[in-house]
Amino acid sequence: QVQLTESGGGLVQAGGSLRLSCAASGTTPSVNLMRWYRQTPGAQREWVANLSNGGTTNYADSVKGRFTISSAGNTLYLQMNNLKPEDTGVYYCNFRYWTGTNTWGPGTQVTVSS
Repeated sequence: QVQLTESGGGLVQAGGSLRLSCAASGTTPSVNLMRWYRQTPGAQREWVANLSNGGTTNYADSVKGRFTISSAGNTLYLQMNNLKPEDTGVYYCNFRYWTGTNTWGPGTQVTVSS
């Protein structure tokens, strides 16, 4: 089994920064895509950023220029700068594998105050 655990969330004022981490443990298949999602209170989960195994990154328009996705080993990161109140939500990491399966973490809360 592969387990993902997010960390680094917290309360921050608008304009501040946070760095989220997603650590993978257990037996990890070959990864072809790593992603961050978020879910705001009372809303649907939305995609935030992609990092492919080849190093290609993609971002949702709402976070482009402010967030940076990266990885080192089996850890995925999301550097979040110039945070806005609308960035508030539970952030989830997701790994997709060449086997066709994927794994979700349990999420970490990010709250941005105005």
